Amino acid sequence: MFNNHRNIPNAPKEKSEEAKRTTIILEKSEREFIESLIKEGKEPGIKPLISKMLDIYKSMMVYDWHFPGEYYCGISRTAFINVELLNILTQQIPKEKWPEVGEKMGDALKVSIQSTLGVDTSNQDNWDAVFRRLKVQGFGDFYLKDKFLLLKTPFIHDCEIWKGIMEGLLSVELETRNSVAPLVFEIRKYNLGSV
Repeated sequence: MFNNHRNIPNAPKEKSEEAKRTTIILEKSEREFIESLIKEGKEPGIKPLISKMLDIYKSMMVYDWHFPGEYYCGISRTAFINVELLNILTQQIPKEKWPEVGEKMGDALKVSIQSTLGVDTSNQDNWDAVFRRLKVQGFGDFYLKDKFLLLKTPFIHDCEIWKGIMEGLLSVELETRNSVAPLVFEIRKYNLGSV
């Protein structure tokens, strides 16, 4: 009897289990779309594309999405909005209110992240998970370097709003060191208001 299964001794392992070959049947238009992405250099191949899609699916919690137009990441409804609209909105807030508004936004993010990921955002050991969640949701790229918080590619351009967001979210006191992207804040005090 003919055996279709090949025995590959050095098959890559993922999470301590052997990788398995999977066949996906695509419609002609789906296959053409994928091939166009590869041909245009936007994707290196089918496998990396599917891996990226699954990573997005997991990190954005797509399985919680009800239907187009109503997206949730945990308890928080998420909207796709262009940055220009958001910056027009923030420009309508008086500048002296930016830190206060930012802190309220940070407090709301804290509740969302704590209930979704189950992590205490004021605990520095959890900041990598917090920064990954913020990146996935499009807030920007966050880095911790010694006592400095760096924010590259922020989706809100106003530094004082970001200072408030990060102080509310992480329960810290920050001092601005660079007010244009990449934003740099020095952490002056930790765990403000935590019990």
